[in-house]
Amino acid sequence: MSIEVCYFAIAILILFAAFDLMVGVSNDAANFLNSSIGSRVAPLKVILIIASLGIIVGVCFSSGMMEVARKGIFHPQFFTMPELVMLFLAVMFTDVLLLDLFNTYGMPTSTTVSIVFELLGAAVAMSLIKVIAAGASLSTIATYINTAKALTIIFGILISIVVAFAFGAIVQFFARLAFTFDYKAKLKTWGGIWGGLALASITLFILLKGAKSATFISAEEAKWIKGHSLEILLSVFLIAGLFFQMLCSVFNVNVLKPIILIGTFALALAFAANDLVNFIGVPLAALSSFTVALSSVDPLSLTMDALAGKVRSDTYLLTIAGGIMVITLWFSKKARTVSQTEVGLARQEEEGIERFNSIAPARMLVRTVSAFFQSAKFIFPRSFRKIVKRRFSRVNNYNDDKPSFDLLRASVNLMVASAVISFATSLKLPLSTTYVTFMVAMGSSFSDQAWGRDTAVYRVTGVLTVIGGWFMTAFLAFSVAFIFAWIIHTLELYGILLLLALVVFSVWKTNRTHKVRMKDAQDKMIFNLENIKHAPKAIEHTYRHTAMYLRELRIGFDSGLEALFAENLDELRSRRGSVKKIETWSDIITANVYKVFRLLEVKDLAAYRDYSQTNRCLQNMAESYRDVFYRAYRHVSAHHRGLLSVQILELRKTKDCLCDVLLEVETTLDMKTPVNLKSVRGKQKKLNDLIEELNLDQIKRVRNRSSKTRLTILFYAIIGNFRRVARQNVRLLEIYSQSLSDKGGDVPVLKTEQVLVN
Repeated sequence: MSIEVCYFAIAILILFAAFDLMVGVSNDAANFLNSSIGSRVAPLKVILIIASLGIIVGVCFSSGMMEVARKGIFHPQFFTMPELVMLFLAVMFTDVLLLDLFNTYGMPTSTTVSIVFELLGAAVAMSLIKVIAAGASLSTIATYINTAKALTIIFGILISIVVAFAFGAIVQFFARLAFTFDYKAKLKTWGGIWGGLALASITLFILLKGAKSATFISAEEAKWIKGHSLEILLSVFLIAGLFFQMLCSVFNVNVLKPIILIGTFALALAFAANDLVNFIGVPLAALSSFTVALSSVDPLSLTMDALAGKVRSDTYLLTIAGGIMVITLWFSKKARTVSQTEVGLARQEEEGIERFNSIAPARMLVRTVSAFFQSAKFIFPRSFRKIVKRRFSRVNNYNDDKPSFDLLRASVNLMVASAVISFATSLKLPLSTTYVTFMVAMGSSFSDQAWGRDTAVYRVTGVLTVIGGWFMTAFLAFSVAFIFAWIIHTLELYGILLLLALVVFSVWKTNRTHKVRMKDAQDKMIFNLENIKHAPKAIEHTYRHTAMYLRELRIGFDSGLEALFAENLDELRSRRGSVKKIETWSDIITANVYKVFRLLEVKDLAAYRDYSQTNRCLQNMAESYRDVFYRAYRHVSAHHRGLLSVQILELRKTKDCLCDVLLEVETTLDMKTPVNLKSVRGKQKKLNDLIEELNLDQIKRVRNRSSKTRLTILFYAIIGNFRRVARQNVRLLEIYSQSLSDKGGDVPVLKTEQVLVN
């Protein structure tokens, strides 16, 4: 690699430092925001201001030139400057690519793990190249790699996952046992002690995880703080405990709120102080090696022994990095996506739509754990079990505008995460802040009985998916960085340009994907009735929701059938993917019906007699939609013979007739136009008559063998499902019309809504 190419590579590394800060903060923001956001301890702007202050202070605590990027994974004295520049380029390309991919799908992962395994993969690739070029044994690669450090990091991460979940569950159990779900009444008694413990653990976290690397604290001061940690913590516990007890008893203040906000500040501080290495450590190490090499006589062959020593980072660079982190925190949409994943898995409310479907390992794990607790409960006396059941009971007030979890659990999450990270830091065990905070949140939600029988399988599936993503992070980081390093070494400038184009294209593609996912999420939010407290308003919204559902069916059938006729596999794949959306909308509208019923508070249960029938209308239409497009996609993807021209013509006619039925019912519900059952029934009859006629024509084709078996099966499946969808629409409108006639043509508040909402 020439010196000119090295200049170009350094420029790219500096540019990618900013990109990596943005994608890294988008993923790691969930670590310090989720407890505050999930509990709604304060308005979002207040939470972001406090987290921003923590980041700014944390940048001042930053440890200068981060050791892991320079010598934590490999021995720099065995590499020349161009080799390290190629290594660092491969790492940065991989990191931006990987973290952006995880952010797009809202999956929290560890930026620490990603950077460590990227460094390991790229270092192994460069070491292998050097060994092969020298004709040495492959076993000598171990001399280039700091294997002991890498193994220690892996071991610490695996242990932290189990320990964090266990401690989160245990502490939450005893906290709930002491405070119950009506915790506000108990704060006057235990608020001071709980506040003192929480603040002491958070203070320990700041001292051990933050102040240990502060640039403005001398070595003697850091040593004194570490030597007097116990006295400091006892003082904090006593002073904070007395102060919080006074706030509870005298001023009736909910002390959990300041605890959570202080904990958010502490985690943001530690994130900026320690995880900054994951984003700018590599570019700064490359810049340092390049600067050292330029001062020598032969910069291209000088080995990088200088990187083994300590190097301080410029304050202005850290300040710029802190500014980029704060801006990203405020404006990154992907950061909100990642946060929603953890908050959704930890939410106390069992109703609603789950993001993850169930998988076999999750079902097996839930059955195993359930059987274990069923057996283990007999170990404890009945009186103890009654006490626990009473302390964990909660009142179902059906308030749909509740936070995902309460302030007590949020304080446990922050307190335990701070304590676990502080303890591991004191033992010099490396761990991932993401893994600890996520697993503590999952442990506390498990212990808090947030994972009920109706949600446990889906929540466990989500947890297993996230954990699987963590292992995938390590594998992908190592593999991709290895390949990228090899490409850059082989092709040099052309390799750099190729990978740069690949990363830019990937980021552009994932941004488009994220916009689509955000649009789908916004579509679901349209159905949200959380902020609606009055039945008439809720009824009005559910009318429109049902019309939207029918419109989506109509558009799907129209474009999907045309894709089948043209054998457009991409469009059919999209239609098949929309099945999940249709089923989700059906479930959400059904769930909203219950919310409407609660708002109405009608005592006459007979008024709900049509409810199950209207629910079936939605479910049957969703099933028909799924059947049509699963069959169509399977047929085209298997490269079976396309539909005959006459079959395409006939199916297009039936599709147009069905769309006419859907459009009229949709318009009636959306615009609240008068019900014209005669018109809708007439359109249904036209469709049925057409289907009967086409049935005879298809029989003739079967007899003369012009239509093969697979085409016949597909043809009959489509027209059969069309007939079914039309029938459900007519039935839906019949029930609605009947409820109108019962009131002399006026729109009844309950019965009409109960029918139409579904």
